[in-house]
Amino acid sequence: MKMKRLSLFSLMGIIAVCIYVVFTLVAILYYPKPFSPLTNWLSDFGNPTQNPAGAIFYDAGGIITSAVLVLFFAGMYTWKVGDKKAKVFLRLSQVSGIVFALSFMMSALFPLGVNDSVHSFFSIMLFVFVGFFEIFSASAIRRNPSSPKWTAYFGFAAAMINFAFGVSFNFMNLFIGEWVMIAVFIAYIVALALTQGAKNLIKA
Repeated sequence: MKMKRLSLFSLMGIIAVCIYVVFTLVAILYYPKPFSPLTNWLSDFGNPTQNPAGAIFYDAGGIITSAVLVLFFAGMYTWKVGDKKAKVFLRLSQVSGIVFALSFMMSALFPLGVNDSVHSFFSIMLFVFVGFFEIFSASAIRRNPSSPKWTAYFGFAAAMINFAFGVSFNFMNLFIGEWVMIAVFIAYIVALALTQGAKNLIKA
């Protein structure tokens, strides 16, 4: 019968998600004031002036997560995609993903409360390139007849959510938008790891 296992690079996606979630939860536990997705950015948990005991966990988690995500994005070259256009989309998604991961790392190295202008610049960069990653990767998947189409639709939906958050950010501090955008991106990474990164093995 056929069995599936995850490639090493796909496991990097799962590991990255676990690292981010665990380190973020630890940082939240140390946060000294009441918080809410309606009134706080996720970056507030990495702000050493607002979260003196817990900021190190959020920022360290961001740096480690980014490094592991680089491996995940680099490993996407092993994916089986369709035609030449699909391969172009795949390479563009890899580049976008790596730029996103490096931007996320820089935003963690320069957290809020330390250098707000640098943090804000790389935060904008990561939101821009995560959108590119979602669009390009979903486009590559859609052109592959053997890939589950729901994954591609999920990627396009994630990109639309990211775009909507970016537009709203120009008019208001929609804190919940960031939480939703990150949650959807995390779910998309897990979906990609479990579908595109799975290999069939023949077992008697």
